[in-house]
Amino acid sequence: MPRPQLSRRICEKPRCDCFKPENAEENEEIVLTLDEYEVIRLVDYEKLTHEECARQMDVSRTTVTNIYESARYKVSDSIVNGKKLRIEGGNYRFCDGTARCRHSGFCTRAKNEKTEERGEKVMKIAVTYENGEIFQHFGHTEQFKLYTVEDGKITAEEIVDTCGSGHGALAGFLAANGVNTLVCGGIGAGAKTALAESGIRLYGGACGNADEAVKSLIAGTLSFNPDVRCSHHDSENQGEHSCGDHGCGSHSCH
Repeated sequence: MPRPQLSRRICEKPRCDCFKPENAEENEEIVLTLDEYEVIRLVDYEKLTHEECARQMDVSRTTVTNIYESARYKVSDSIVNGKKLRIEGGNYRFCDGTARCRHSGFCTRAKNEKTEERGEKVMKIAVTYENGEIFQHFGHTEQFKLYTVEDGKITAEEIVDTCGSGHGALAGFLAANGVNTLVCGGIGAGAKTALAESGIRLYGGACGNADEAVKSLIAGTLSFNPDVRCSHHDSENQGEHSCGDHGCGSHSCH
């Protein structure tokens, strides 16, 4: 008896579900399944390896390879022969927002979108954290304090260790923890780019008490610098320093 096929986890719906060349025949149609679309998105667009893609979709690497070959053939058939390409069906399940997606935080956004559809507004805020204050060097922070905010109220708080992650890798760490908003002091250009790619909104150049900063953010009164940068942040030749001491934030915290 053949083993039942496991559904493939996907984290994003296609923005367009049909592509049709101008001179395509109406009866010439190719169907690309949603799990095939997801493999194409992760491997060709997000540049994941087959092994990384397999972990994200909760299937074996061999399964990913088979899906990828099928999907690539269908796409090439559509392009070469001018056939309409429709994306629908397949053996899949949507991520519920709890999976630790590798790159882009799609699961987190999908979960938040579902919640917002019910009339709720959810934020997961992270603050670079040290002894109750906003730590002033994003790439060297050893802890974040995470706040869950629903309908303008803080409903949960926790402190998490970064486990040695640094600079750009911290964006993936935050996305894996469901964060969609970051409050910090100084931050380098590379880390800002990584946060933007992960869909995490940045409030940099902030300082002072972490709890008070989050309350101010919720109230819309947080003082921050949208153009914050730390010229020392990505330098491997610089020793330990405080971004606040170098004026990387929007103002002095002292």
